[in-house]
Amino acid sequence: MRGGPALGVLLLLCACDRGEEAGASRDEPALVATQAEADVAPWLLATDPMEPARWLASRELGRPAPETGAQADHLRHSLARAKEAFIEDPRMVANRTVQLGQMLAEAGKAEPYADLLDGLEEVAAATARKQLYGEMCQHYFNTRQQGLDRAAALAKLTERYAAQGENRGRSETSPLARP
Repeated sequence: MRGGPALGVLLLLCACDRGEEAGASRDEPALVATQAEADVAPWLLATDPMEPARWLASRELGRPAPETGAQADHLRHSLARAKEAFIEDPRMVANRTVQLGQMLAEAGKAEPYADLLDGLEEVAAATARKQLYGEMCQHYFNTRQQGLDRAAALAKLTERYAAQGENRGRSETSPLARP
């Protein structure tokens, strides 16, 4: 079946939003892979008191991370930049980063969360407007599944997103675009 992995990724990304909108609880099973991190919640809910950067660092460590430290501070800075690049709030960006990280790990292509976040922020910087982080995560995963390494996948997405921005600009000024 063609498009199977892409459809699966899309369904996983959409399911995370639906569960939160419906008032998902921590008692529900995780949508993606394993949860070896018994002391860290599988998803960061809107009602969770933990800061997204610290939660993300904790997920990667597999145990609660200290409030300050190189990893949490780096993620804090990355999530602050993400607010400027993406439509989603830092909590959802953190959830999506974990989800993408788990899917890549299951595919044998594990990457640190900070690298994922920073790389996708660089892709978004090639455009003139905020992007959907969840959609970009899906594009990145699909591109990696096509056999490209991290650098090549990010370069391909940067080119793609930059071209979309150029095409939008042209269509807005084109006489053919007017009614």
